[in-house]
Amino acid sequence: MKPVIILNFKAYREGILRMEEIVESAREINESGIAEVYLAPPLLYALKISENGIPVLAQHTDAISYGSHTGRIPPEMIGSAGLKGSLINHSERRLTLADIEFIISRFRELELISVVCTNNISTSRSASALRPDFVAIEPPELIGSGIPVSKAEPEIVEGSVRAVKDVNPSVRVLCGAGISRYEDLTSALELGAEGVLLASGVIRAKNPGEKLKELAGIEP
Repeated sequence: MKPVIILNFKAYREGILRMEEIVESAREINESGIAEVYLAPPLLYALKISENGIPVLAQHTDAISYGSHTGRIPPEMIGSAGLKGSLINHSERRLTLADIEFIISRFRELELISVVCTNNISTSRSASALRPDFVAIEPPELIGSGIPVSKAEPEIVEGSVRAVKDVNPSVRVLCGAGISRYEDLTSALELGAEGVLLASGVIRAKNPGEKLKELAGIEP
């Protein structure tokens, strides 16, 4: 199975300024077949990117249904807008367990991809019991540090993989925090993960499109 690369733009200005470059690199990687790239841009730009044929995830979804909820996004809108799914419970947008369960359940009904972010082995185990498509392990102290979790705390990755697979073998595990190089991707795969979730290591690089291709293993 091809490794998965999920690139979170967060709200970085660089991601907006270099969006076309990033989208073109994502397309090149996907067409090459060496990896499966999903982009998670700010919601205002998500539709524009998805129209280019790139699989797009929302950065956040609210645990609500259609109704009087100003400024919030229910799961149904993610699907009707043509997005593939969403990050859920990112460290910068934490949710309660009940909200996480609501969103995953609704996504399953809507055939959308759920990527639940966790911060340790026990939360990874708990999240996998809710049957998301992915669990992404990201120790908060390493996010944006440039120090990959696969090197700083490999036992968390290995332990999370074991915990998730013991509960639900169909849930795929991603490694996040500090990812920026092809070596980080291969290290994550060696530890049992099936891909990576990253942001600043690519988005804030001098040439983010080239950096994304380098991460995927495409030689310059």
